Amino acid sequence: MGEAAAAAAAAAAGGGGVPLAALSLLLGGLVLGLLLLLLRRKGGQAEPGDQKEAGPARPPFSEEESVNGEAASKTSLLKKQKQHQRIRKEKPQQHTFSHPLLASALKGHSGSVTCLNFSSNGKYLASCSDDRTVRIWSMKDFLEREHRCMRANVELDHATLVRFYPDSRAFVVWLANGDTLRLFKMAKKEDGSFTYVAAPEDFPKHHKAPVINIGVADTGRYIMTASSDTTLLIWDPKGEVLATVNTNQMNNTFAAVSPCGRFVASCGFTPDVKVWEVCFSKSGDFREVTRAFELKGHTAGVYSFSFSNDSRRMATVSKDGTWKLWDTDVEYKQQQDPYLLLTGKCEVTEPCRIALAPDARALAVASKTSIFVYNTRQGARRSASRGSTGSPSRTWPLTPAAASWCPAGTGPSGSSTTPRATGRWWRR
Repeated sequence: MGEAAAAAAAAAAGGGGVPLAALSLLLGGLVLGLLLLLLRRKGGQAEPGDQKEAGPARPPFSEEESVNGEAASKTSLLKKQKQHQRIRKEKPQQHTFSHPLLASALKGHSGSVTCLNFSSNGKYLASCSDDRTVRIWSMKDFLEREHRCMRANVELDHATLVRFYPDSRAFVVWLANGDTLRLFKMAKKEDGSFTYVAAPEDFPKHHKAPVINIGVADTGRYIMTASSDTTLLIWDPKGEVLATVNTNQMNNTFAAVSPCGRFVASCGFTPDVKVWEVCFSKSGDFREVTRAFELKGHTAGVYSFSFSNDSRRMATVSKDGTWKLWDTDVEYKQQQDPYLLLTGKCEVTEPCRIALAPDARALAVASKTSIFVYNTRQGARRSASRGSTGSPSRTWPLTPAAASWCPAGTGPSGSSTTPRATGRWWRR
């Protein structure tokens, strides 16, 4: 009985072992699943530090909203690209200028125009620029649409001043960096056309201060250069210094050669203009530079002066706010002084230049960004051209030739330079 009971108990125990194991596995799986679920939830939540860096989470977008957002961003990008392309294609705005006396605007330089000069025969105008070129314009085209010109390249430098030789087949420039003179002569090319060729050597350096103006005598016998200290140099055409003149004016503001070629003159800090005669012998040899006469009457320093075509009249403009017309056809060797003919009031702002018409019947005063024309019989102002102080493209930087007249009987008469690659041409 005891053995049978034990066997029965063992059999009962073996038959009940299978459900217990299954229950254990089930409980273990549930526990493992709960642990995994908790780990996932913890991993999905950012730590406090991470939340501060990342900021608040954005709400999820639907698939349709995401597609629309991508399309909108692409459209915006395309618009920006088109705008950039349009800006690149658009040319810079051209500033227009109009005036009843404006006859033409000469365009061709790619840099600022620094100086202008008319040939003595009234056929050509020379313009130099910081684009390292000098252009020789034919004046008979000035009232036409097309303006022909010849170009001369200024190698390794640029010209700040330009002056024709008397025959108009050569010109001389002052070099900005070289601080000296360079001569250009007309030459014929193989194809029969003409060009300008620089001389093999530049003139030697002599000035110790910046040069403010140059001039070539109509006789072709000498060249004058003036610096901002008190120095005038008289050169022969080959580059030799003939004479040095000390103006004793504390500083020079302007200097020029008379159209007849007999005189050189200067003005500066003192309220007068000093005139010298450059003397040559009958055989053409240089003799001396001697004092001729002075123009006295202003109460402040003189900005500039100008000769008439026959050198019998001169005009001056001063810091005292006046311009004066003088009769210089006097016997200065007999100590006769020039006569003051007329005084007029004008607007003067440095820099300021004056230009007397070839027949002395009118004069132009260029002051900063404006040009005023006066009648020299009564002193009345005939016309005015004012530049725009707000737009630098319409200002006129007044170089020594910023306001000048062409020789008598050659058509429109007057010109000005601009900081753009333009020269303006005015009717008288």
